[in-house]
Amino acid sequence: MLEETMNWSDEDGTGLAFSSSTGFTLSTGAKKSPDAAWIKLERWQSLSQEQKEKFAPICPDFVVELMSPSDNLKTLQAKMTEYMQEPGIKLGWLIDRKGRKVYIYRPGISTKCLENPESVSGEAVLPGFVLKMSKIW
Repeated sequence: MLEETMNWSDEDGTGLAFSSSTGFTLSTGAKKSPDAAWIKLERWQSLSQEQKEKFAPICPDFVVELMSPSDNLKTLQAKMTEYMQEPGIKLGWLIDRKGRKVYIYRPGISTKCLENPESVSGEAVLPGFVLKMSKIW
């Protein structure tokens, strides 16, 4: 559902979007499958075909986690913090639908919490990408 709502595309050719069915292996060996992810094309192309077919040994440039009713906020915040310690990561969103909050993660910067935002921007990582939160709430 999230990937349709986000309606991002690969039209500009700068990167590739992935759904929750794609897994990644972080530098720590942890295997993660974010709800949505985006990787710069040149980073993805640096992997072998074999690496791309399994849990690719790369952390996306951008990750999105959508909190479900059964999720624990502290657990997801720890997961986002783990992403932010990885090489290559530039931006992460943790979306809490129930609380109508979006936590913005950037490496080396304090987490920012947006309360009931109308939209969220992909910033310099995904210029021009804006998620209208009315589709999520």
